[in-house]
Amino acid sequence: MKVSHVSEADHDRVTAAVAAAEEGTSGEIVTVIAAQSNDYDDVALVWASVIAFLAMSIVALFPDFYQGLYYRITGGWGHELTANQWLGTVIAIGVLKWIGVWLILLWLPLRLWLTPRAILAARVRARAIDLFKVGTEAKTLGRTGILLYVSLREHRADIVADEAIAAKVAPEVWGDAMAALIDLVRKGQPGEGMAEAVRQMGLVLADHFPRGSENPNELPDRLIEL
Repeated sequence: MKVSHVSEADHDRVTAAVAAAEEGTSGEIVTVIAAQSNDYDDVALVWASVIAFLAMSIVALFPDFYQGLYYRITGGWGHELTANQWLGTVIAIGVLKWIGVWLILLWLPLRLWLTPRAILAARVRARAIDLFKVGTEAKTLGRTGILLYVSLREHRADIVADEAIAAKVAPEVWGDAMAALIDLVRKGQPGEGMAEAVRQMGLVLADHFPRGSENPNELPDRLIEL
């Protein structure tokens, strides 16, 4: 099944922006857009475990209250619980809480909302680096490839540059390109955001890696969707 996060017009817009940017530089720009960078299953596991532990701790700290609640629920006809039965009840409450939270967190938007921003940024960065290593790193003669990666559900983006570019251009130099991209993505215009980021990346690359007499197109200009 074909993946489609943006329109054909956005594809054309980004492809044209890459081609135009590369007219003035020996750098090669690769653009990738993905729905998300990670499933964050481990985050759901941590939340479920924390909530379950808190539930069991609260019940254990206030046994009289919960035992009284048990007798009210049973109408006073329930037999008095032994220590082992009470322990089993506490564990059962924890298990039910864990399962309940896990099921709720199957809903991805909530799982993402509960994921700390630092973790989101780290996962997006890790995914960008993985994609860079596979499709961009050392794929150009002068080690002048650069990847622009957008992860939609995390509302994050990243730029990863090959050796020659990283040696000359500090990461913060790409700040304007990233700001323009994120601003337009938040407005629901991912294609325009990526195109504007590519344009600004091209200006930086042209300053440090101007186009030579030979300028082969070593990497694809088209927007890649994952």
